[in-house]
Amino acid sequence: VLAKMYHAEKIIPATMTFVDIAGLVAGASKGEGLGNKFLANIRQCDAIVHIVRAFESGDIVHVENNIDPKRDIDTINTELILADLQTLETRLTRLAKEAKANPKAGAVKARLEKLAENLRAGTPINEISEVNPDDIADLHLLTAKPVIYVFNVNEETLANDNKKQALRDLVPHARSLFICAKLEDELKGLNPSDALELLQSYDVPEAGLTQMIHAAYDLLGLQSYLTAGPKEVRAWTIRQGWTAPQAAGVIHTDFEKGFIAAQVVNYDDLVAAGSEAAARAAGKIRTEGKTYIMQPNDVVEFRFNVSK
Repeated sequence: VLAKMYHAEKIIPATMTFVDIAGLVAGASKGEGLGNKFLANIRQCDAIVHIVRAFESGDIVHVENNIDPKRDIDTINTELILADLQTLETRLTRLAKEAKANPKAGAVKARLEKLAENLRAGTPINEISEVNPDDIADLHLLTAKPVIYVFNVNEETLANDNKKQALRDLVPHARSLFICAKLEDELKGLNPSDALELLQSYDVPEAGLTQMIHAAYDLLGLQSYLTAGPKEVRAWTIRQGWTAPQAAGVIHTDFEKGFIAAQVVNYDDLVAAGSEAAARAAGKIRTEGKTYIMQPNDVVEFRFNVSK
């Protein structure tokens, strides 16, 4: 819409990369399957999206030969916990030596020992409230990462609130999504209006990938704002709660250093007005200063000056 409004030469959307990490089996923490390679791939990610099979099909074989979402969830969680325990035990061995001459190392050691106890009890780091971020900042613990569970279900479960709630109850501390891969495949052959109508018949608001992107943005505390002009319409990703100067810095550090003000209009207000000039005439475009907290779907033009 904005590209047409501004006659933009190109559109640059915000991006989020999902990495398909395969190969986890029981014993991965000890090198089974892809073992350490699998775990190393997870360490590089900001969050974990765990796809859980929750449908029966004789045409698609399961590695365990039967469908048990709880078992599959527990298998992955156990391997992540065991990997974190190995990491903590290595650090604790080092801290035990340092603690003899350094009281601070002793305090860190005591806190990490408590974390290790929780892990041995089956509690991942992301479910422990009392964690000192500085203690684990360089450990890249797998269970410290936020998680979204995506249950791959059949059409019947997708339309059944009770069945979906039973799956949610398997992971009460995490966010759950429900996607029917079979249905998603059908959507590929439909035009947008027919695809939306099919989704709505299952009370699903948007396609599975879109749901995952929105959930991941929320989980990681991200949001986007837009810039628009004849050259391009572009979405920029920032942290929730960032000020206008911080948001400007994503475009270029000079924008943040020399920030003067931001001309801001809400996307929906701009579209409803039909043009930037009409939005300005209607008083929808406002000038914001350095303390302005960016809002989702702000359309922004930054004013800045950098002295030489």
